[in-house]
Amino acid sequence: MMDREDQYRELDSPLSLTAQQIDFYNQNGYIKLKHVLSPELLEDYRRVITECVAELSADAVPMEKRSTYGKAFLQVMNLWTQSERVKEFVFGKRLARIASDLMGATGVRIYHDQALYKEAGGGITPWHADQYYWPVASDKMVTAWIPLQDTPLEMGPLAFCEKSHRFQIGRDLEISDESEITLKQALSTFKLEESAFDLGEVSFHGGWTFHRAGANTTDRPREVMTIIYMDEDMRLVKPKNKNQIADSERWCPGIEIGGVVASSLNPIIYSTKSAQPLHGNQLDTSSKEEIFADVGLPQGN
Repeated sequence: MMDREDQYRELDSPLSLTAQQIDFYNQNGYIKLKHVLSPELLEDYRRVITECVAELSADAVPMEKRSTYGKAFLQVMNLWTQSERVKEFVFGKRLARIASDLMGATGVRIYHDQALYKEAGGGITPWHADQYYWPVASDKMVTAWIPLQDTPLEMGPLAFCEKSHRFQIGRDLEISDESEITLKQALSTFKLEESAFDLGEVSFHGGWTFHRAGANTTDRPREVMTIIYMDEDMRLVKPKNKNQIADSERWCPGIEIGGVVASSLNPIIYSTKSAQPLHGNQLDTSSKEEIFADVGLPQGN
């Protein structure tokens, strides 16, 4: 069993990417990397994250009363503000450095985290692109999708449409039955990457990369933690839709249009040009108001 110091070292130690891996990401809009985190570390944090999800989603609407999107999973956001142990995981520099290197950024801030638990019998996650929801000035955004168990096809792993990050059709669609129908047809000529995830395998995808997930036909939940990173110099732009208005208020509090998204909820996690905080103890999380638990909020996988 790993002790805490070993966990900190793994979470923070660098995992260098090859030029070929960075090129693959830039060409295809996503990449899946094996052996990013150890099964031992993930099992320990899985228990912590699962306890938080159970507590914060206790009042979830019953499955039979939800929309298609609501049936996709339980979704709990900004868990790092609720738990010091979850904050340790979310603030790990290994994942943040990978995100930074893939984007060609000097460093990254957190936009927000979210746990996505596709319950046993949970439905599909419709085709969508996350960037539709984000009121930011560039596409230097990347989501790390971290399964907390082996994830076979029957559980509904994340699937990507290769090279779709350059596709313009569907960028005005929120995740819905409409996006599933429209994009399934529009993306039919693109190559689909849909395969199982091993425990320790992590995917990274860009904001305009179209993706979906199948239903969970197993008898256990598909437990996934995600972290959305943005360029450390990212600026807020005027929201283009109601979802971007909501995002600017939730995840970028107090930031004016044109300003760097550097609120207390958006700390720098990894940077090559600025001082980085100590792991695990750098921010006051005594305030609990910035937590969102819902089975129907947008932006999920």
